[in-house]
Amino acid sequence: MIETAVILKRFEKPDEVRNFDKGKFEIVQIGGITIGRATYEPGWKWSQHVGPTVGESHCCVEHVGLVISGHATAAMKDGVVHDLTEGTLFSIPAEPHDSWVVGNEPYVSLHFVGAQKYTK
Repeated sequence: MIETAVILKRFEKPDEVRNFDKGKFEIVQIGGITIGRATYEPGWKWSQHVGPTVGESHCCVEHVGLVISGHATAAMKDGVVHDLTEGTLFSIPAEPHDSWVVGNEPYVSLHFVGAQKYTK
């Protein structure tokens, strides 16, 4: 009989934290996958607060995730803007896009695809 271990983790003790102005991206490795939790403060914008640290004007990472709270956008380079609100599952292709928080509440989302590459 092969024994398997149950692994329990929490974002309160992530494996890695990637901090940037007005936000952070917490990483947890579990079950052979990487899951990220993005937390952005009001006024956060990818092209202003993450892009300069990675030398890019737009994010080109694929994202599949779930919005936990708040409101943000996924603004594609062609001008189409998608609203990301609480409870929304999203799949954003690895095409140039920007993102920003809408309103005065923090935005929190979980990322199931793309977390390893995000903010790097």
